[in-house]
Amino acid sequence: MEPRIAGRKKVLFLCTHNSARSQMAEGLLNSLFGDEYKVFSAGLEPSGVHHYAVSAMHEIGIDISGYRSKSTDDFIDKYFDYVVTVCDNAKEACPYFPHGKAILHKGFDDPASVSGTEDEKLGAFRKSRDEIKEWLTDIFVGQIVKNEK
Repeated sequence: MEPRIAGRKKVLFLCTHNSARSQMAEGLLNSLFGDEYKVFSAGLEPSGVHHYAVSAMHEIGIDISGYRSKSTDDFIDKYFDYVVTVCDNAKEACPYFPHGKAILHKGFDDPASVSGTEDEKLGAFRKSRDEIKEWLTDIFVGQIVKNEK
């Protein structure tokens, strides 16, 4: 198994396309707790980072414009302290990660599935971003860190 990176725990976020929810989760956890966690994201069917995800994150000062969609195949043999699925499809179809210490799941609605005006579409990404941020703050500061001390 690979050791931790400079004492930081390794986290992998998984979603179907690695285009929005998992990308935003990666950016948020890096921004909020990057000194404690080394964060990655991947998808079962990677398709490119959604431009509304980039915009929604930019609004709160987090730049994910350089991120790229990655496949779960890129990480299957890597060690992770936490493998986190952020959509129900990824939870159901997620490959087994033999070196994943803990598997977590929280399903978030797919903001890319929202139709309507540009403002309504961007609004869906903002909503997902804010829900993910709240959940990450609760889980990665509250429950997980507290339980491991």
